[in-house]
Amino acid sequence: MTQKITALSLALALCLATAATAQDATGDAAPDGAAAETPAPATPAEGETGTVANDLSLGTVEGAEDGPGSQYVEATFGTAWEQRCIRTEDGSNPCQLYQLLKDAEGNSVAEISLFNLPEGGEAAAGATIVAPLETLLTENIRLKVDDSAAKIYPFTWCSPIGCVARVGFTADEVAQFKRGAKATLTIVPVVAPDQKVDLDLDLGGFTAGYDAIVAANAGDATPATQP
Repeated sequence: MTQKITALSLALALCLATAATAQDATGDAAPDGAAAETPAPATPAEGETGTVANDLSLGTVEGAEDGPGSQYVEATFGTAWEQRCIRTEDGSNPCQLYQLLKDAEGNSVAEISLFNLPEGGEAAAGATIVAPLETLLTENIRLKVDDSAAKIYPFTWCSPIGCVARVGFTADEVAQFKRGAKATLTIVPVVAPDQKVDLDLDLGGFTAGYDAIVAANAGDATPATQP
């Protein structure tokens, strides 16, 4: 994943540049007659675009943004689903169906990445759901489609990006997603354990999107028909 220059690093770079400029202007010598050292220009890491205080570009390593391991959006479905794929050395490029979930005020809260699984297993599809770190883990995640009964899923682990639940869906549940209009994902904030946050999961375009990732993961290069 592309590394980003932190605000602290940028502030330090600006301070160094300002100090060097001031010394050049006044002609002050370094303490004890030592020669002033000029900071070496920063070298951008692979896939990173470097900048300096005077807005000069330090360039980007060629091919880093679209090499193996990089992610791209192959297609969109409905108004909320994205077919996201990962470039691989052999070109197989596995894909998932992604949606960002927002609250009533339009704030980004959670995300789901859904993928098909090999046939013959109890779970036909799997998903990774990422919720905020401030989520009350003991309350788990609740997910329901339209007016059906909710299913409860535990969290698996937490990392700096959020708390993750790895869940599985049966073939019947995938079919329910295809028939449904809206799913609701519910989490509980740790600061307000008596409240629930309901997030809408838009199912518009799900059928076309799911069929597209199934075809892509099977090696079918035929473009999916989008609604």
